[in-house]
Amino acid sequence: MEPTDTLDWGELDERHTAALTRLAEECLAVDGGLPLLTTPPLLRARLLQTYTLGAWHDGLLVAAAGVGNTATAGTGVGAGPATTTGLVHPDWRGQGLGARLITWAAERAGDSDLLLTTETWSADADRLLTAHGFHRTFAESVLRHDLESVPAVAQPDSVRTEPVTAGVGGELFSTYCAAFADRPGFVTPDADEWLSELLDDDEYRPDLSLLARAPDGQPVGFVNVIGTWVDQVGVVPAWRKRRVGAYLVGSVLRSLAAEGAPQAWLCVNDDNPAGALYRRLGFVDAGRRARYLRRR
Repeated sequence: MEPTDTLDWGELDERHTAALTRLAEECLAVDGGLPLLTTPPLLRARLLQTYTLGAWHDGLLVAAAGVGNTATAGTGVGAGPATTTGLVHPDWRGQGLGARLITWAAERAGDSDLLLTTETWSADADRLLTAHGFHRTFAESVLRHDLESVPAVAQPDSVRTEPVTAGVGGELFSTYCAAFADRPGFVTPDADEWLSELLDDDEYRPDLSLLARAPDGQPVGFVNVIGTWVDQVGVVPAWRKRRVGAYLVGSVLRSLAAEGAPQAWLCVNDDNPAGALYRRLGFVDAGRRARYLRRR
């Protein structure tokens, strides 16, 4: 490996999307994490922010970071914390590149707090961020299910399911709120905004997404599918521990397998007990993602 004084540092832009994608792929291959990081929308959102910095060696991008949402010019006041994400190629770690990106991001943040998101969490990165005054505020596991075999989950007694259609949008939203209301920090969103964001997603699968109903017709659970991702699963409190969630997820897995999808994915928060259920259904850990905050 060449010494770091052989690196060329400079700004990044849309012309470097392919190089950023390769860097993200190399980090994911070693660390695991969110594979969606390599898709253009998320890659741009994380690494092509207001300010950018990249390090190159012989035409290879070996480190990169972006910073956004910084203080309004001349005022010293921002709308919220500055945001940042950084990546260091696995072959170039341990040489201070991560520390340099953190220092650079903090300088761009100015007097704002700094919120750092990592889609490719590692224990080494956690130690580095902690040493630089960051506190972890969020963490979740990325889980993968290889669909060569899918679990057989018996349908709960008296529960029926139906695909999500435009006519059940209001019930889907109310079920989501009822299922998530007891989650720490849950804030009820605007119904129209929540439904629009979901239904306008080009990869949303209403045909695979399901609403579960009790014998009296009342909705008691739901699952939303985006692409091959189990995006959200929820069961209202009175119907938990009756296999409703397991049956909804198992149904999605069977449908994806029937379509020939090789894998299904989901993310689960560290404090969500449903993680144990997903692993019993055959999901395996494929990395972690996290957010950290450093206050000024």
